[in-house]
Amino acid sequence: MEKPKRVGFFQRSLNRIEYIGNKLPHPVTLFMLLAFLVLVLSAVISSTGITVENPSNPEEEVAVKNLLNAEGISYIFTSMVDNFINFAPLGVVLVTMLGIGLAERTGMISAALRAFVLSLPKALITAGLVFAGIMSSVATDAGYVLLPPLGAVLFAALGRHPMAGLAAAFAGVSAGFSANLVPTALEPLLGEMTIGAAAIEDPAYADTMNILMNYYFTIASVFLLTLVGTLVTEKIVEPRLGAYTGSFKEEATGLTQVEKKGLKLAGLSLVAGAIAISFLIVPENAPLRGENGAIIESPFMSDGLVPIIFILFFIPGVVYGIVAKNIRNDKDVANHLSDTMGSMGLFIILSFSAGQFVAYFNESNLGIFIGVYGAKFLENISLEGIPLLIVFIIIAGFINIFIGSATAKWAMMASIFVPIMMKLGYSPELTQMAYRIADSSTNIISPLMTYFALIIAFAQKYDKKMGIGTLISTMFPYAIFFMISWTLMLIIWIMFGFDLGPGSSIHYNN
Repeated sequence: MEKPKRVGFFQRSLNRIEYIGNKLPHPVTLFMLLAFLVLVLSAVISSTGITVENPSNPEEEVAVKNLLNAEGISYIFTSMVDNFINFAPLGVVLVTMLGIGLAERTGMISAALRAFVLSLPKALITAGLVFAGIMSSVATDAGYVLLPPLGAVLFAALGRHPMAGLAAAFAGVSAGFSANLVPTALEPLLGEMTIGAAAIEDPAYADTMNILMNYYFTIASVFLLTLVGTLVTEKIVEPRLGAYTGSFKEEATGLTQVEKKGLKLAGLSLVAGAIAISFLIVPENAPLRGENGAIIESPFMSDGLVPIIFILFFIPGVVYGIVAKNIRNDKDVANHLSDTMGSMGLFIILSFSAGQFVAYFNESNLGIFIGVYGAKFLENISLEGIPLLIVFIIIAGFINIFIGSATAKWAMMASIFVPIMMKLGYSPELTQMAYRIADSSTNIISPLMTYFALIIAFAQKYDKKMGIGTLISTMFPYAIFFMISWTLMLIIWIMFGFDLGPGSSIHYNN
């Protein structure tokens, strides 16, 4: 008689996380319950009269706002619609999915993925997907919308579990916000706050800093995270998922002559569209440039990327559809777009409930209290050197589970932690990089992360029973191994004394 296979401690832990997580209510209900909990906590903590020092203005005291008094109840009713329509991912996702959805429903994406699968060695598929996710941070949040569903379809075409492809892409996109081969919009967003926080302690030192203070380290991080993400996918996540038994199928069959012609013409239209758009970006005085001709801090790198992605999928999708005879007139285009929006129903409902929770949490000032008390704990413990840095990464990662926006958290934390670490001899550049490691690593296991609801909506296409617990347990190995390997790399960087970026040292000497 064959003995039952022994399950290791790590797998048992993941199973436990999945079991507990899936006992939670549906994500829509959970966000509503969390919103209600924030309302109750705001009333309870506000009644104590406790205040904390405003991290961005030490002369100001901040109290928790009571959202259940007359003023708070008025806010709940008057802000409900705005909380929904201003929920950060809503517009980005829906506009982007109009272009991607049309390209998908005409068959262009399926054909392109099959061509990609047939042209690449299978051994490089996972690494290529993780690498693409990491590099997608150039397009800010668009990677969350684009790559996880494409990763799922790609793995399905290879006969692999689509959830493994979705997980690999999601992990890469999340980590990519602090790892890239080129500067991204996050560099100035975080860098300017770090420079401002450093000026609190030493204005003269702050004047010598630059926004590319982590650039060398983020370049090296791309290769580390690609390797780690690939190994976690193939050695842990995919074996745990097992064989896919769902109804979604995508065959990696050869392309027909019509598909080849459609892809060729769609590719030419993509190139033509990219060239046309480049005239809005490349010339020195182009309309999508920023102040003084800046590229990173520009309309192109902020709000302009979403409509550009829409156009670069929409036009080739139409061209392919015409060649493949999936589009014969404008009514077919409208029907494809309507079907795409119909498939986004769950995400729209999630956006409503998640939008209320995020708005209430921010309005109540509870996030500031969590950050301030975390900072006080770090300041009061008797640790120095690398152990202190590790504790800082753990605390920042924990706070990240409750506050999704990287810039919002750093705006709150930088003025607290940067001066503290400078007093202990660590440069602001190092503190910022340690924060970025924590922030990126734990994004993928936080149900409160802005795009977590979207990933659940994508995942339920392949598994109708997909719950928060299943997704967290799937992503947990990435979070653990990314944080451990990335922190070890930072420690090695410190031991060798390498600069983190141009003119950005590890240590601060007053």
